[in-house]
Amino acid sequence: MKPSIRSQEIWVALKPVMLLALLVVAQLAGSVGDAWAHSADGQTGGLIDGLLHPISGLDHVLAMVAVGLWGAQLGAPAIWLLPITFPVVMAFGGLLGLLGVPLPGTEIGIALSALVLGAMVFAEACPPIWLSMTIVGVFAIFHGHAHGSELPDDAAPLLYSLGFVTATGLLHATGISVGLIHRWPAGRMALRGAGAAIACAGPVFLWMSLA
Repeated sequence: MKPSIRSQEIWVALKPVMLLALLVVAQLAGSVGDAWAHSADGQTGGLIDGLLHPISGLDHVLAMVAVGLWGAQLGAPAIWLLPITFPVVMAFGGLLGLLGVPLPGTEIGIALSALVLGAMVFAEACPPIWLSMTIVGVFAIFHGHAHGSELPDDAAPLLYSLGFVTATGLLHATGISVGLIHRWPAGRMALRGAGAAIACAGPVFLWMSLA
């Protein structure tokens, strides 16, 4: 029989989840305007706007954190390959957006990213690493295109791009940090619960993108 988990271990496992919940609540409380529509109206500048833009929409935040959670579940080498794949491919998608190259279904792709990535975390899915990277990369293109196409008129493209790629990396790091609770049974359950919540948010984002 496995030994019971000490209350201290449970507290350590749940603390990062509580911090993630506070992050989401703070994001919701601090968002200005329509966070779902990714509106960049009134934003000016470059680096700071790029840093702030990924956290202006809850769909972006949850998908990017989910990448970190999933990587932590999978362990090495996915724990660093997935968070590298997403920003690199996202930068390519951002370039397409900056150049005005159309990408049909961008909002649908972003909504589906929360659904699929959350489901991966919930199911503790362990596909081959190339497939995991492909899944992450496909969704990264949609997220990057949304960021690039919403570049403020008076922003510096390079600084703006650097900002949203950096912010994305920080969100991945947050997911990885939370995902380390996977080492405990209670932490595994908490992560699966977080994945289920993210996956359930996906259909809501999808409905809003189609409304």
